[in-house]
Amino acid sequence: MKEIWYVRHGETEWNAQRRFQGHLDVPLSPVGIGQAFRLAERLSRSRISFDRLYASDLRRARQTAEPLAQVLGLPIATTPLLREIHVGELAGLTRAEAEARFPSFLAEAAKDPWNARRPGGESMADLARRLQAFLEEVPPGRHLVVTHGGVIRAALKLALDLAGDTWRRFHIQNTSITRILYPENAVLTVADAAHLEVWADWLSDEDLKG
Repeated sequence: MKEIWYVRHGETEWNAQRRFQGHLDVPLSPVGIGQAFRLAERLSRSRISFDRLYASDLRRARQTAEPLAQVLGLPIATTPLLREIHVGELAGLTRAEAEARFPSFLAEAAKDPWNARRPGGESMADLARRLQAFLEEVPPGRHLVVTHGGVIRAALKLALDLAGDTWRRFHIQNTSITRILYPENAVLTVADAAHLEVWADWLSDEDLKG
């Protein structure tokens, strides 16, 4: 049995600006670094053991994995198989810019979002084949996998055999945890980000003074 804990990387400035990143090596923002440390603190308190720690070889995933490696005492095994979808010529663009420059692709993606290939890049189906190749290499055990939102949505589509574009409806928050058991394809948790929901975050300065 394989129990995979998928973790989306921490926030980047381009996430905040809603720009396509794909394979570009964008670093974490200060917010993203804080999110990674909150997740590391949560896992250290849980005392759950992991057999291996994997990460996409892109910088934002490796930076997220570094504090996890410290608290878990595990080396980081990086692989390009866990990279975000290759967005090709969309890299660096906002949604509005992409609509202006590549209207034919966006029309195609509206009809078939799973198989539509980004101009000069990949389709979600291509990404899913990479993910399946990674899963075939992973030995039995409980593993922490730091990757990207597109990879996690692909994992959920495959595990749940989702039809149409329902896989797009999952909101995968930065540093959230999604757990899937293989080969049963049993989804245990989706986008759990409880480590970011500290009670003090919901209070104003006046509430804290009181």
